[in-house]
Amino acid sequence: MNDIKSYSTKLNIGIREKTILSISLFTIFLLSVMIFGRIIGEDKIAINLVNKNLNPSINHLFGTDWMGRDMFYRTIKGLSISLTIGMLASIISGFIALILGILGATFSKTLDSIITWIIDLFLSIPHTLIVILISLSVGGGLKGIVLGVALTHWPSLTRIIRAEVIQIRNSEYSRISRNFGKSNLYIAINHILPHVIPQLLIGIVLVLPHAVLHEASITFLGFGLPPHEPAIGIILSEAMKYLSSGHWWLAFFPGASLVLVSIMVDNIGKNISKLINPKSAYK
Repeated sequence: MNDIKSYSTKLNIGIREKTILSISLFTIFLLSVMIFGRIIGEDKIAINLVNKNLNPSINHLFGTDWMGRDMFYRTIKGLSISLTIGMLASIISGFIALILGILGATFSKTLDSIITWIIDLFLSIPHTLIVILISLSVGGGLKGIVLGVALTHWPSLTRIIRAEVIQIRNSEYSRISRNFGKSNLYIAINHILPHVIPQLLIGIVLVLPHAVLHEASITFLGFGLPPHEPAIGIILSEAMKYLSSGHWWLAFFPGASLVLVSIMVDNIGKNISKLINPKSAYK
């Protein structure tokens, strides 16, 4: 044990190195899931009634469903779809939060009051209800679920960016720039924007697991992706009919995989936050 500690000390493995390693491993794993899910052919998830309702085994790691489809490939395909939707939604949410956070805290008190009121309005209504309404209003499908999730996950991030912008706006160098006659737009682009980018990146990563879980829940309820897509929500919804028959693997593996992916993404965001924080970055 002492030899291991001394070896770690010689290698200078601290919190920063462990954090970077953790981020790298989780990111590689998630990217692998997304890429592998994209290249899975239709033959891998095709109907094969000869192999229906098989227990998990070496040949079928997650078993097969009532139509003989391999649940391992369906789960990876579903995770890839959920991560893609979550990334699109979180990036859109991040840009909305960035624009509204800077506009509200930089330009006028009236605009700031309006944006704050809209934030409070969105936060007062359950996300699931808004996502369903937005998804249905634009016709559902991929576009509907992306817009629905994106337009409901920006308020909290907007509050964080707005608070950061107010702090930077009241700083000494911003006041000096203002005294030299620089406009609010100049201050926003040259002084505020570079400082809020790290917060924005962390916010986008931390929004991602919420977006993935909301996509799965809405699809599970039947308001998201169409039934022919092997999304995790659809897989879990279909599996509910067969759990009473003892086919536990139909829901266990997809559900556990979804939770595991969400935890990994959340840890990436928290670890990036540690690296950016000066108090913990160089321990």
